[in-house]
Amino acid sequence: MAAGNTLQKAIDLVTQATAEDKKKNYAEALRLYEHGVEYFLHAIKYEVQGEKSKDSLRQKCVQYLERAEKLKKYLETGKSKKPVKEGDSGGKKDKKSDSDSDDEDPEKKKMQTKLEGAIIVEKPHIKWSDVAGLEGAKEALKEAVILPIKFPHLFTGKRVPWKGILLFGPPGTGKSFLAKAVATEANNSTFISISSSDLVSKWLGESEKLVRSLFEMARAHKPSIVFIDEVDSLCSSRSDNESESARRIKTEFLVQMQGVGNNNDGILVLGATNIPWVLDAAIRRRFEKRIYIPLPEEHARLTMFKLHLGNTPHSLNEADLKSLAAKTEGYSGADISIIVRDALMQPIRKVQSATHFKRCSGPSRADPNVIDHELLSPCSPGEPGAIEMTWVDVPGDKLLEPIVSMSDMLRSLATTKPTVNDDDMAKLDKFKDDFGQEG
Repeated sequence: MAAGNTLQKAIDLVTQATAEDKKKNYAEALRLYEHGVEYFLHAIKYEVQGEKSKDSLRQKCVQYLERAEKLKKYLETGKSKKPVKEGDSGGKKDKKSDSDSDDEDPEKKKMQTKLEGAIIVEKPHIKWSDVAGLEGAKEALKEAVILPIKFPHLFTGKRVPWKGILLFGPPGTGKSFLAKAVATEANNSTFISISSSDLVSKWLGESEKLVRSLFEMARAHKPSIVFIDEVDSLCSSRSDNESESARRIKTEFLVQMQGVGNNNDGILVLGATNIPWVLDAAIRRRFEKRIYIPLPEEHARLTMFKLHLGNTPHSLNEADLKSLAAKTEGYSGADISIIVRDALMQPIRKVQSATHFKRCSGPSRADPNVIDHELLSPCSPGEPGAIEMTWVDVPGDKLLEPIVSMSDMLRSLATTKPTVNDDDMAKLDKFKDDFGQEG
């Protein structure tokens, strides 16, 4: 979360806790107090500046924890003495409602505890500029996520932000990477990343309760983004052959995403899949925007080569990179990443296989500002000054590895094949023509 947002969230939570406390909803008040203190502690550690401000917040934390402890003891022991000011009434009805809350709260808390790890607190630090190409997808996500938060007055009356976006396309094209960018750029939103393992349980009835708890958590932390990676694993088409538990999970998803009485304002469900044609039709309808994330175009592939090479020493010029971008038609972003990673290993392979080394100059390992003239680099046996030796004989601080060259890139390109085949592309194109839009 951005600076100040955690503190504001903490204040909101304890305000809600105080209100629930006054209404004698002690179980809910206890949960909100504890949750608020967690946010206060995070703010003290990472956001708040100045010891005076930190001490003030610590004192508040102590007060809230003391109150929470009193509520906890009351709920655990069920003593007749109410943890409220003297003079407040405590009839049978209140006792019954408190007892009901006590019975329900442990199970609810158990569900939420299971899902707490899905909330992304630390940003992935991936910005829109780190995503090569995909301008249409980025604009759609900005429209659905960033604008409603920054300019809420734009979305009034009948103009409402999108509540469901499906990112579909070949594997390795950056769907999950886009979600990480959303998590970084949506500063004061709660980002919840979910996979099937977070929601599927072996216990009867627990999976759908987890789905319900997920959306309750999202509503409690609005504005929030629920990202479901590989959404097809949870929401494939319903059939007579599937298990009863799988059907119930899908039904609960349908109800929570767009059920009667559910207020999902401020919640965006973001799904990603490589096989969108297996999604249930009702689930597909609830994803109002279905954005196709295609294989990267040539200019995007050029950017990817530059991003993946980074600051690694290499001899490639702009013409070499453009040539590589042209030669990788049909490759995904993940495929290009593998090509570059393999090429970056080529100098190490040269060191391992070399039978001769020659002396050369380069930055000293001890001090990069000092030039060392006694470094050793692999060479061919016929080169002038070649010394017969292997890498085992080279001192650890005297090795100068060759820089990455165009020939290294071409060698890696020749051994790395694209992971997307024509059959998959045909199915994706069909789904895009029927239900999607270009990203």
